[in-house]
Amino acid sequence: MNDHPLEAHLRYHGISPWEIEVIHGYLSSRFKVIQEELEPETDSEFVTVLNLDIPLPFNEKFFQWFELRRWEKIKALFKEMKRRRSKRQLIKIQINFSGSPKISFIIDSSDKYWYNNSVEKIDFVIEMLPYHLAPEKLPSGVTSVIYKFDSEHARWGLKTVYSGSKKFEFKDNTWKVIT
Repeated sequence: MNDHPLEAHLRYHGISPWEIEVIHGYLSSRFKVIQEELEPETDSEFVTVLNLDIPLPFNEKFFQWFELRRWEKIKALFKEMKRRRSKRQLIKIQINFSGSPKISFIIDSSDKYWYNNSVEKIDFVIEMLPYHLAPEKLPSGVTSVIYKFDSEHARWGLKTVYSGSKKFEFKDNTWKVIT
C-alpha cells in the first residue's frame, strides 16, 4: 500500500500462546501487529476476549488485498477457539474496521452452532452494506456502526450506531437514542 506498514491492533485476554501466535502469523503477513494483553474485567462474563482493529475499511477491496484464503484461516481459528473452550467459558471477539463509517462485528454467542454461524457469515455482510448504510435508514451523521448476529433470523444486523456523542440502538423497527 505504501512505505509504512499498516498497523493492526490486537488486544486480548484469556487466549493461549498458540492462538496468539497463529493469529499474529496470519495478520503479520499484511500488517505490523501491535499486541496488548489486557487484564480481565472483574465484572465480565467472558473468559476470553479478543479485540482486533483492522486499519482498512470493510469492503470488497479489503478481501481482495487481504486474500480470501487468509480470511478463511482466521475464521477457522475463531471457530477453533470456541471449540477449545467449555460451554461455560464464554468468548467474545470484536473485529473493528476503519473507514467511514467505522464498522465493528461482535461475536459472542454462547451457543457453539450460532457462534460458528456468525463467524462464517461476516463476509456476507458486504452485500448488504449499501442497504444497511443507506442515509435514509440511519440517524444523520453516523460515524460508527456495530453489527451483532441475530440467531433468531440467522443473520448479521445493525445493533448500535454512533453519531457524534449520541448512541442509538435499533428497537421496534426504529433507531432510539440511548445516550
